[in-house]
Amino acid sequence: MSRAKVISYSPWIAHFNTGACNGCDIEVLAALTPLYDPERFGVKLSPSIRHADILIVTGAVTKKAAERLKRLYEQMPRPKYVIAVGACAIDGGVFSKSYSVVAGADRVVPVDIYVPGCPPRPEAILDGVVQLVQKLRSAVV
Repeated sequence: MSRAKVISYSPWIAHFNTGACNGCDIEVLAALTPLYDPERFGVKLSPSIRHADILIVTGAVTKKAAERLKRLYEQMPRPKYVIAVGACAIDGGVFSKSYSVVAGADRVVPVDIYVPGCPPRPEAILDGVVQLVQKLRSAVV
């Protein structure tokens, strides 16, 4: 069985906060609680970046955080996927004109799904994960 097929049934998520206000971080953590039950989709929080299939990026990507984000992405096994959560991770948000902020996560790593909002609701974050899983399942079949 190919790794892509396995990922489509049981994706493991790693979460990386690049900074900012932590509003999106709280919503991502809320989305992973039993209240929203992400395990019904097979989604689990990974204990290590080396075991993760999906990287969720939140916050404005600063120049310092960009180096770490790239390093984390390179440590993930292939195939790997990235979800940018919130306005800051998508394009810098309110910090986009700052001297230390890179415009968005897609300037550093390839992003597969964008979840807009400031901050997005946990339901929207789970919807983004489910969209990615459905995209993987349709590509494998």
